[in-house]
Amino acid sequence: MIWTLSQVALGGAVGAVARFLTVAGVARAWGPGFPLGTLVVNVAGSFLMGVLWIWLEARGLTRLAPLLMAGVLGGFTTFSAFSLDVLRLWENGQTMAAGGYVAASVVLSVMALVAGAALMRGMA
Repeated sequence: MIWTLSQVALGGAVGAVARFLTVAGVARAWGPGFPLGTLVVNVAGSFLMGVLWIWLEARGLTRLAPLLMAGVLGGFTTFSAFSLDVLRLWENGQTMAAGGYVAASVVLSVMALVAGAALMRGMA
């Protein structure tokens, strides 16, 4: 288990740095305003998650999933893991669950952020 956790930690560090550099680079190129950098990271991470998932499985290299998928892409964007969960539900014929998961994830996550921000504003 320690080896797996080490892979996730190492990959997570690489992914977090890649996320920071990508978001900063896009912001520098396009300027402030719309969070284009975050959008680029989420879309690119989701695309790469799909590529890696199939590539690793086809080659019997799923032992690299903790490093590359949970680690690098998890550090780059957790949205890629969310997207993979949706695809798996969809491909298993659970279309209602997939749709519900998308809706619940977006709505509940935004509500949680609002609640957390409101709580902290009340404490300030």
